[in-house]
Amino acid sequence: MTAHEGPPPRPSVEDGGRKLFSWLKTMRDDHPVWQDEHGVWHVFRYADVQRVITEYEEFSADQTRAVPDQSRVSRGDLTLMDPPDHRKMRMLVSSVFTRRAIDKLTPRITAICAELLKDVQDKDEFDLVRDFAYPLPVTVIAELLGVPAADQPLFREWSETIRFSDGADPNSPELIAAVEGAVTATTEYLAQHCRNRRAEPRDDLISKLVQAEVEGVRMDDEETGTFAGLLLMTGHVTTVVLLANALLCFNESPGVYQELREDRSLIPGAVEEVLRLRAPFMHTKRVAKRPTEVSGVTIPPDQMIEAWLLSANHDEREFAEAERFDHRRDPNPHIGLGRGVHFCLGAPLARLEGQIALNMLMDQFSGIDVLQRRFEPYGWGLSGAQRLLVRPHRA
Repeated sequence: MTAHEGPPPRPSVEDGGRKLFSWLKTMRDDHPVWQDEHGVWHVFRYADVQRVITEYEEFSADQTRAVPDQSRVSRGDLTLMDPPDHRKMRMLVSSVFTRRAIDKLTPRITAICAELLKDVQDKDEFDLVRDFAYPLPVTVIAELLGVPAADQPLFREWSETIRFSDGADPNSPELIAAVEGAVTATTEYLAQHCRNRRAEPRDDLISKLVQAEVEGVRMDDEETGTFAGLLLMTGHVTTVVLLANALLCFNESPGVYQELREDRSLIPGAVEEVLRLRAPFMHTKRVAKRPTEVSGVTIPPDQMIEAWLLSANHDEREFAEAERFDHRRDPNPHIGLGRGVHFCLGAPLARLEGQIALNMLMDQFSGIDVLQRRFEPYGWGLSGAQRLLVRPHRA
């Protein structure tokens, strides 16, 4: 098998992803490992994707091996670290960003949901993303970190700038410059907050991060700012995409919304199935450390690899009726939020926000019809609707 046997062109996601799902099936069946025109290798099958994202002896998370210019903005970025450095940094942030700390946010998340739903309760139609799914997590994460809610427009500007366009050349000077500018602005903004907290600590996550110490190691302001920036950016867009994708899945599966509304114990399983069928992150990046064979194709060292989480979650070799939304699927070993040491640190927060938000939507609305959706690339490999016009049915 070779990597260049002429696969069909990759479709857009304007139709909500259905053409993309079909393309991914073709790639899994006929081109499980494929190199695109920019030299990036793509891996599609569940077993191969899982191997690429978890076996650090062969595949590195350090993208600077393939794109050296990224080193200017990668310091302190957990997503670009390999063990053992990753373990030390993750222990530091995990010591303060704990499950207990996240669970304590439940009353505040509930209150924010109530405030947002109050604003739309009398509307015949509203944009679920603009009016609910976006402001909820960005408010939560800003308050958690301790940065002003008034700066939310800045956060959106930065998140929209840090867009690693799917299919783009990872070595493009324009792309690297755009990402570097936004990352630098984010890091400098948060590093200033770190310096302020060292002088005047508060009861917020940034204050806890600058004081955290594990095995005699502390993060400096740049490292803390980088991590806080990662949490700020990906911590809100993941929940935005999750909530929008949940409504799409329910809309495409008649009767599911009503069943979940009647039995709320099914909501956690439904959230996991959304994370499988419409994984927030379509793919994640690794770099081969040495010549490595994957599904009969040898990937050379120091070349970028796109491991397709979305494709793995649709792999019929792992999931029965993989294209069907099954909110009762059990077991559900999806990798929508990664796996291994780089499993999404913010996953508990995204799941908590998603479950609370869906429960409160169902408290207020007996049904929600999706009227219009707009799909555009989010960047970072994210996949979801940026606009979702809905019509609620009053409870």
